[in-house]
Amino acid sequence: MSNKKQTDHIADTGKKVTSVEWLEERLNLSFGDELKPLRGFFVIAKEMEKQQIINACNQIEVFGADHELPGEQYYKETYEQ
Repeated sequence: MSNKKQTDHIADTGKKVTSVEWLEERLNLSFGDELKPLRGFFVIAKEMEKQQIINACNQIEVFGADHELPGEQYYKETYEQ
């Protein structure tokens, strides 16, 4: 699969998607309703990934890298739609 196909949906909104969101989207396209029993796992995985992104951004601030946004704000501006 080309990069263009993988990121088509990103261009529509201007927002990025996390890897868990991307995987959930692809599995939904492939398996549809068969994926419903796993929905709870995706909710948990997306929350875990969100917290990891926020924590990483906050650590960057602590260690003095050039980063303008606190982790929570970065996540909202980059990933939430």
